[in-house]
Amino acid sequence: MASDTRSTASASPNPLFALSSKRWNSLRHILERPGPFCKADFTASAENLEALQTMLKVLVIGAGGLGCELLKDLAMMGFGNLHVIDMDTIELSNLNRQFLFRRKDLGLSKAECAARFVNDRVPTCRVTPHFSKIQDYDEHFYSQFHIIVCGLDSIVARRWINGMLISMLDYNEDGSVDPSTIIPLIDGGTEGFKGNARVILPGITSCIECTLDLFPPQVTYPLCTIANTPRLPEHCIEYVKIIQWDKENPFNVALDGDDPQHVAWVYERSVERANQYNISGITYRLVQGVIKNIIPAVASTNAVIAAACATEVFKLATSCYDSMNNYLNFNDIDGIYTYTYAPEKSDLCLACSNVPQDLNVDDPNTTTLDDLIKILCDSQRFQMKSPALTTMVDGKNRTLYMSAVKSIEEQTRSNLTMSLGELGLTDGTTIMVSDINLPTSITLQLKYHPNEVEMK
Repeated sequence: MASDTRSTASASPNPLFALSSKRWNSLRHILERPGPFCKADFTASAENLEALQTMLKVLVIGAGGLGCELLKDLAMMGFGNLHVIDMDTIELSNLNRQFLFRRKDLGLSKAECAARFVNDRVPTCRVTPHFSKIQDYDEHFYSQFHIIVCGLDSIVARRWINGMLISMLDYNEDGSVDPSTIIPLIDGGTEGFKGNARVILPGITSCIECTLDLFPPQVTYPLCTIANTPRLPEHCIEYVKIIQWDKENPFNVALDGDDPQHVAWVYERSVERANQYNISGITYRLVQGVIKNIIPAVASTNAVIAAACATEVFKLATSCYDSMNNYLNFNDIDGIYTYTYAPEKSDLCLACSNVPQDLNVDDPNTTTLDDLIKILCDSQRFQMKSPALTTMVDGKNRTLYMSAVKSIEEQTRSNLTMSLGELGLTDGTTIMVSDINLPTSITLQLKYHPNEVEMK
């Protein structure tokens, strides 16, 4: 077992039972005997199991379809100190695959109910729940864990935790990463009958940001189709979601896919529109799925991917075998197919390249600040939501635009229509950009190339 300076507080309610139970005989065969595939730093010893159950701290992010599987797998693999974060509450539609929940749990915290179920069922494991967003915690919180494993359905959340772990790295004088500051990130994802699992060693392997283009684009429908010639149930729902809701504004608030009243209103209007065009297939669940961009989940896929992720956590925690290198694809649409490969780190990565990145823009006299913001939001490389831009002028910070704070937005709104030249942003100017997708700001360097802009 590799040494580590992080917290090693015991989490097992009964360490003697945990270590003496026959439940762990199969683990002892792995951890107490040397083998031909063990890593160089592996030492066969009974202390390995003890460390797994009393010292290692693992954070599970997400308590949904993947998260429930992960908590079950890790608890049954001997991990004694788990934490789980999830901001969601339990809905009726969750019960068909999120097996740690029951009907009596509807409306309650996923993290708290999942932790309570595992704690009651597996006496050797103690799960600590956190009913909150991952963004509610800082570097100090995440630094206490030895390994973090994700069962997320959000690219935004993946990018955020990826950026947080990279921001926590320390570097040696030669530019190499200090190994003691690396917290491995195991990420799993599913989409119907397809899934993936990957092992990320921040600063060493490719990260989430390096391979952002691997995530499938969100499904969209042409506005002309949904407005004039709808052919699918989804077209009718999108019409109500995009056009009718804003036009009629029934509740005087933004559409919320988690509000039953909102979903019911969209459902009724969608059925009316579908009837006008003789389209069938509108269901309440489909309406909710379109509003929230929900991808149908398959329990068996969640189980396979969670098992792959939990196995990687075990290998990293014990050094009993080399970890995966480093991206696994899984597909069981037609038979079962898996493929593992190692995506390379990107020199243009916004998170782990550790150097300012070039931002190519067109003529500074015709490109406005609003154009620059659209590049940051629309390009495949950046995929930002609402970037705030600042720069340095004579050694002082100058805010170019920030929408999050009303008073600052009003003061900087006029900058949007000004060209980069008028704003004094010359070739090579450094701009600091912050966004909801990023835990820390990134540094970009303007590069003017006429007729050459960031690829969409």
